[in-house]
Amino acid sequence: MAATVVTPVSPPEPDRCVSEEESRGAEAEEESSQQQTGPAPTVTHTRLSRLPLARIKALMKTDPDVSLASQESVFIIAKATELFVEMIAKDAMVYAQQGKRKTLQRKDLDNAIEAIDEFAFLEGTLD
Repeated sequence: MAATVVTPVSPPEPDRCVSEEESRGAEAEEESSQQQTGPAPTVTHTRLSRLPLARIKALMKTDPDVSLASQESVFIIAKATELFVEMIAKDAMVYAQQGKRKTLQRKDLDNAIEAIDEFAFLEGTLD
């Protein structure tokens, strides 16, 4: 008589876009957890958004044209805001480094806004 082995199958994870950084981080965690022989590492959950979603939703609702804001739309606005801040900060950092500084100053943001076409809508707003 042959014995059968039953292996449990975990449910599939929901489909979502995984950035290259997240996939590299997951691979590194897997490698480090396989090499560890001590106690099991604690699981840390990373937030998908670094900005407070409740605050973003409240800001969205201050617009008289917005009556309802779905969680998906709030998340998309939060993520777009994060990407925008990251992009303008990186571009401004170039100007700070040219001035041999490590701290961003307002003049660095002004220079980035003037030099980069994508930021043209911000010209004159920081006065």
